[in-house]
Amino acid sequence: MADPIFVEAGVLVPGDAIEVHASRASGPGGQNVNKVSSKIELHVDLSRIQGMGEESRQRLLRLVSKRLDSSGRLLTTSQKTRDQQRNLEDARRKVHHWIALALVKPKKRIPTQPAPGKDEQRLKEKKRHSARKASRRIIPGEIDQEP
Repeated sequence: MADPIFVEAGVLVPGDAIEVHASRASGPGGQNVNKVSSKIELHVDLSRIQGMGEESRQRLLRLVSKRLDSSGRLLTTSQKTRDQQRNLEDARRKVHHWIALALVKPKKRIPTQPAPGKDEQRLKEKKRHSARKASRRIIPGEIDQEP
């Protein structure tokens, strides 16, 4: 059984909701690459997280939807280093980060409207720009022809 992941006061992932698998990592590793299992796969049962409200749980599911395995658990991998323990810490840090993000309630956007004078200013600028362009136009028949 893995150690629990403490996220905030009252929010934690119990150790029995975490499953850890180690396998051989890809990439460089010298002579140890074919002998040492340093890649970590962390499976977390999201329904077992304690102290998390339903809104936060839904945000978490949206946030990690592409990282869910076939049984609906969060799958996190880490193979940054050649050390299994550091990869385990990295994977646990990722899970902690996603849960902490889901706990933050997004601010409701308050739609704003442009100031009343801005509309008038924009229309004046459009008319000025249009007049400038019109003054550059060559009107057929008004061209001075030299004999």
